[in-house]
Amino acid sequence: MTPHLLDRATARRIAVRAQLLDAHRPADLLSTVDRLTFLQIDPTAAVAPNADLVAWTRLGAGYHPNDLVRALEHERSLFEHRAMIRPMADLSLHLAEMAAWPPDARRRDWLAANDSFRRYVLDVLRDAGPRLSRDIEDRSVVPWPSSGWTNNRNVTQMLEFLAARGEVAVAGRVGRQRTWDLAERVYPATAPVSAEEAARRRAERRLGSLGVARAAVVGDAGEPARIEGTSGVWRVAPAALDDAPFTGRTALLSPFDRLVHDRVRAKELFDFDYRLEMYVPKTQRRWGYFALPVLHHDRLVGKVDATADRRASVLRVDAIHPDVPFTPELTAAVHAEMAALASWSGLRDLRLPTR
Repeated sequence: MTPHLLDRATARRIAVRAQLLDAHRPADLLSTVDRLTFLQIDPTAAVAPNADLVAWTRLGAGYHPNDLVRALEHERSLFEHRAMIRPMADLSLHLAEMAAWPPDARRRDWLAANDSFRRYVLDVLRDAGPRLSRDIEDRSVVPWPSSGWTNNRNVTQMLEFLAARGEVAVAGRVGRQRTWDLAERVYPATAPVSAEEAARRRAERRLGSLGVARAAVVGDAGEPARIEGTSGVWRVAPAALDDAPFTGRTALLSPFDRLVHDRVRAKELFDFDYRLEMYVPKTQRRWGYFALPVLHHDRLVGKVDATADRRASVLRVDAIHPDVPFTPELTAAVHAEMAALASWSGLRDLRLPTR
């Protein structure tokens, strides 16, 4: 079909609205995760854990981290799988992939060599119920051959592999530590969708959450589009092509937020240059350890270098890096959002840069 022709402002507004970052906030956590398709889990909590920060950015002060715990551990309306939190309603779209895992000989060979270890881990969980990895004895026959962080962490590695295969699942958390149980006790009985159909539906849902994306990200989902100032063909979600008026707002985004996660897309659509600098030497950082991108209506306008100092109960803003000139209105909106973030985080004070 003939590609839709979009100017960049329209494409940006489609992307912002798809990510629930326009002025019309979603109603609740479950509908938010359903639209976004997942919340990414990341241990960095310079401001707040990523999943909570992304949820707060959409839902505002009405969101509490306990809402996420309740949905995961009590209601089972969400599930945690491979560092992503997804709607339980999407479980059937992942079962075929779990059944085919692992995809490579290295991991298949390790599992085969440690089959007795695998059966022991399953027996422990079956008999004892949810357990932390440290509560399970390492009975590996062959250690996991890694030069990275997984060295000599055979129990955790086995649990990760069994979770990827859909044999065990994350049942909850004690602090930041995961508890594991048999998948049949965590997941409801669900008929799997065929691998081909699951891939198609997941691509459609992914595009719906992004609004516009390259085919490398969403395959043939949606309809083709060309966006002024960019090369090649994009894919656009048909439902996003409406004439509804756009009303924006100001938001502080996690560096892992899907609006900015694809740095090339952020540059093409928003002319926004960004990289996460937590692994960059301090003297070489441009924006800060965990700088928060700033969205204002349909533009990404800067970064806020902020840290939650919980001991002092302060949200400390070391710098605001504007990408465009900040008008008094924009400055007030960004300050108000920082104050809202401090309040939601339970911090008594917001400390702005002195210059």
